[in-house]
Amino acid sequence: MLGILLAVVFGAVELLPGDAASASSERGDSAADVEARRHLLGLDRPVWERFSDWMTALPTGDLGISARGQKVAELLADPLPNTLLLGGTAFVLTAIASLALGCWAATRPGRLTDRIISHTSTAAFAIPEFVVSVALLLVLSLWTGWLPAVTLTGADGSLATWTMLIMPVLALVIPQTGWNTRIVRGALADQARTPHVEAAHLDGLPVHRVVLRHALPGAIPAIATGIATSTGMLLGGAVVVETLFNYPGIGSVLAFAVSSRDTPLIAGVVACAGAAISLVLLAADLLRARILGARS
Repeated sequence: MLGILLAVVFGAVELLPGDAASASSERGDSAADVEARRHLLGLDRPVWERFSDWMTALPTGDLGISARGQKVAELLADPLPNTLLLGGTAFVLTAIASLALGCWAATRPGRLTDRIISHTSTAAFAIPEFVVSVALLLVLSLWTGWLPAVTLTGADGSLATWTMLIMPVLALVIPQTGWNTRIVRGALADQARTPHVEAAHLDGLPVHRVVLRHALPGAIPAIATGIATSTGMLLGGAVVVETLFNYPGIGSVLAFAVSSRDTPLIAGVVACAGAAISLVLLAADLLRARILGARS
């Protein structure tokens, strides 16, 4: 599946106007200079041939050479860990908040708390990340001055202070928590109709114990799958959030790569993001298989 996605990336960049040779040309370069650079970058070869060579080298960790002559792996060595830190932190907080809110709503089915959480989570998911980012900037930075408006980095490319991670993380967590809270609440509602959960209610057990001890274990496979699928949305949203907060991640790298038609660099970013998403989905599938297998 990742191979198909990368093939689409190569084809899509090929359809864009211009190419890496013209985008990276200097003022005063002649048509012959641009053509020589096009030959140097291999852009005069068929796209399928370039894609085949790139895919052949991928298993060895070679992500190719960018249009600027640098190794793609070296270009991603600093920003990729920053993006993984941002996305990973947001993923963990999203899972914790979604489980807490979903379970809280499930302990009060049909009551005011359940309705408030349901409507609020729907509204949160409907708000795009860039709108949440702007709101956070206004409230937490411009109006109150509690947090810096932009992200500053040290000489090694790392964040100057951990507080600079707060607003970018919140911008990702708020919409995804809304989505995953609905998933948790729906999975628990399905479990509430199963015989063993109904029997627990009839036995007079406290509602919170029924939810946590009887309904939640059966809902974990559906919840794990749902939360895992949000990984792609988190990483996709991270590109927008990183740009707004000047966060030193792969968002700026991807934006520069697209503007310069740098196919190997674009494909390298997609391959790394795709690998991270695939690992999370695999972990969710393994967890689901283990739980379901233990029951059979």
